[in-house]
Amino acid sequence: PEVPVSADDTPQVLNKALSGLSSRSEWNSLAVLCVQIKCFHEIIMIGYSVYHSYHLPWFRTLSWYFLLCVNYFFYGETVTDYFFTLVQREEPLRILSKYHRFISFALYLTGFCMFVLSLVKKHYRLQFYMFGWTHVTLLIVVTQSHLIIHNLFEGMIWFIVPISCVICNDIMAYMFGFFFGRTPLIKLSPKKTWEGFIGGFFSTVVFGILLSYVMSGYRFFVCPVEFNNDSNSFTVDCEPSELFQLQDYGLPPVLQSITGWTTVKLYPFQIHSIALSAFASIMGPFGGFFASGFKRAFKIKDFANTIPGHGGIMDRFDCQYLMATFVNVYIASFIRGPNPSKVIQQLLALRLDQQLHIFNSLKAHLTEKGLLPALEEAA
Repeated sequence: PEVPVSADDTPQVLNKALSGLSSRSEWNSLAVLCVQIKCFHEIIMIGYSVYHSYHLPWFRTLSWYFLLCVNYFFYGETVTDYFFTLVQREEPLRILSKYHRFISFALYLTGFCMFVLSLVKKHYRLQFYMFGWTHVTLLIVVTQSHLIIHNLFEGMIWFIVPISCVICNDIMAYMFGFFFGRTPLIKLSPKKTWEGFIGGFFSTVVFGILLSYVMSGYRFFVCPVEFNNDSNSFTVDCEPSELFQLQDYGLPPVLQSITGWTTVKLYPFQIHSIALSAFASIMGPFGGFFASGFKRAFKIKDFANTIPGHGGIMDRFDCQYLMATFVNVYIASFIRGPNPSKVIQQLLALRLDQQLHIFNSLKAHLTEKGLLPALEEAA
């Protein structure tokens, strides 16, 4: 395949490719991984502290082994997706990429067999219970942190705005509840009030619109991470898409009579930010309610005491994981389209006869649509 010329060693290839990335992107990715590991540790330790007296064999060892396996699978998928051209350069990486899912499954089966071999008479039910505990924790923590990385690669704005909206909602709901709270919202959290919930909602929507307006004007925040075949490196520089270009929007008659304006200039992303803010305000708190129910079930106040006075890391990120999943689904459903850069990377990895077949098919299609002659004349 006609992929860029191979380098002498893989580390230099990766270093050059990553040189186009902002150090902030790399640090953010590392921070997400660290938070993931700590949250997993806090949840697993709750189960261990409750059932350690049973001396279940290999419980913590298997839990961390499955964490390693799942991370290998997810981050391997990400590397294959975003580092496709680089992977094709080196034979070892190409083999690992080709058989990545098989290797991941083999690693999981190894852990599965280890669990079966660890079963002890009289503790079967408890061991299967903890086996499920580990897998549910992996689903909640690892899978959703992987989605955060994908959101980050779509553009820093998809990473910062959702996180900031959740934080804003938490703060404003507390403030409105503190000063105006009278009506209890849910029994799981007696201190939560309807006044705080409603006040937090409107405050978060306004905050999301304003923050989106500020960030949409900077390429650093709006450009996705893409591989540049010319420079053989990743870049976060682009021509902003229509989402991040000011457009005129007509105001409803009621607002026209109040403001005297007929139109207003907004970034289309600000419209999407309303959906993100609404989810952070309405559904985001349910992540906190879920965590509260979990802690009540085990009669604990916090997941850990990592942050004095605030509990553990999981206590601070219970809403963020649910928000990250929504953002990823929202991007896939309403934002993301076919990525020409990734399509070209995949085409270059095909055999020459396959590339020629695709070229002839595309040429025939463009000729049929009447675009190719126009392109030839323009050239």
